[in-house]
Amino acid sequence: MHMYLNRDYVNLVDAGQDYLDKPHLLFWLCALSYKIFGVTSFAYRFPSFLFTLLCVYSVYRLGRSLYNKEVGKLAALIIASAFAFILANNDVRMDAILTACVAFATWQGVEFIQHKKPTNALGLATGLALGFDTKGHIAVFTPLLGLFFYIIYLRKWKTFLNWKWLIALVGFAALIFPVLYCFYLQYNLHPEKIVRGRDHINGIKFILFGQTVERFKGDSFGSDAKNDYFFFFHSFLWAFLPWSILAYMAIIGRLKYFFKREDEWLTPATFITIAIALTVSGFKLPHYINIIFPATAVMTASWILVNSLKPKIIFIIQSGVCILILFLVALLNAWAFPIKNLLLIFSIVLLLAIVFYFLRNQQFSYLPKALCVSVAAMVVSFFLLNTNFYPQLLKYQGGNELAKKIKGNVDPANVYFWKDNYSSSFNFYTATERKQFDDSIFLKGKKPLWLLFDRNDSAEIRRSGYKIGLIYSVPDFGITRLNLKFINPVTREDELQEMQLGEITGKE
Repeated sequence: MHMYLNRDYVNLVDAGQDYLDKPHLLFWLCALSYKIFGVTSFAYRFPSFLFTLLCVYSVYRLGRSLYNKEVGKLAALIIASAFAFILANNDVRMDAILTACVAFATWQGVEFIQHKKPTNALGLATGLALGFDTKGHIAVFTPLLGLFFYIIYLRKWKTFLNWKWLIALVGFAALIFPVLYCFYLQYNLHPEKIVRGRDHINGIKFILFGQTVERFKGDSFGSDAKNDYFFFFHSFLWAFLPWSILAYMAIIGRLKYFFKREDEWLTPATFITIAIALTVSGFKLPHYINIIFPATAVMTASWILVNSLKPKIIFIIQSGVCILILFLVALLNAWAFPIKNLLLIFSIVLLLAIVFYFLRNQQFSYLPKALCVSVAAMVVSFFLLNTNFYPQLLKYQGGNELAKKIKGNVDPANVYFWKDNYSSSFNFYTATERKQFDDSIFLKGKKPLWLLFDRNDSAEIRRSGYKIGLIYSVPDFGITRLNLKFINPVTREDELQEMQLGEITGKE
């Protein structure tokens, strides 16, 4: 938003403060999308959606390169229907772009190892660099790790000495240069800037070395899961639904025969190494797991198609998982946020009929039925989430509701935030940047002047001498951090805060 409004594509700024964390690519793409489509949810999500399509295709080509077309097709289907992979297009962060870059770089790297073509070396460089420009070194480490184990598996030792790796190195350096230069301009040339209590920040050193190390150690970053050493295992269980149980079975099967070299080492090595890295990391978030989805999808697909497990057992496993998924989604949409639209109810009944059709159809063998049921269950689930759950949930995100309420009545340019109050959704849906309120704003005599605050702050505002006139008020809850009390309709009201926008009419 800062880039779009100020035409400043160098500095990363969040709520008026210098942002020292992720690189620029996502922000550049979204700012460009805003310029084309305007500031809308579609515009923000569109670049990530395009990369999602690239990811699915890259996974198909990776599976085909490592195995065959059938594995590639099934791997593409698996990743395209994985819960957290779809979710990355709803709750858009860096992960859709990052996962696509990892998949593309890995595919191009495998092709280069197999055929030694300069175009594949350049493709590898592009994937690695765009991934780095999105989220830093993890986008480089993950594909190169898998490729390293793939070369060892093939025992093509001369591959390490091939001069064409220089093409990848030079291409990578050229494509990350814009990001490095922007960090240099924002921080190296401005030693007076203070971020997280530090000044004299070396921006180039931070993005090349500091960012990944800080997150791994938990320095300057933290999460509730810091000491949860089973974080990866239980997070992957829901993130890779409906395929997670089969994926665990696949990795166990692969490790059992790992040193017999019956299958490639790229996919299981990627899965295990990233699992260990996340386990010991000081900073853990569920969406970090997405980077192993491309390798895991290929590994799971190849295992499904060649394993000795009976297709009937796979069908039973997937049917049980899908029934559980549909039960939980039904619970959310029947008890927590009941469906009120008759057309929506009819559509859901039709989609469920398709699921049960696959379950009971005798013309399909067990394996196609297992795959069809899995995908159909995810289609039903996200149809319900996107048409009922999320729209109802967003009514409790005060910023966007307040933006709707004041449209045509209050100029967002005149809105200021009281002290530590913050609402990214208000700023997004009004296409404005957050402006902090202080006494100097009032003394300038700007009229009208509006103040955004939490209801609990109203007494403090009045104690500071400010008179509040007309007030717009909406319920508010941090919907990205759901809890059982909020989900429960009986106790939901107790969890709500109240976001208010009041006109400052004077000062005592």
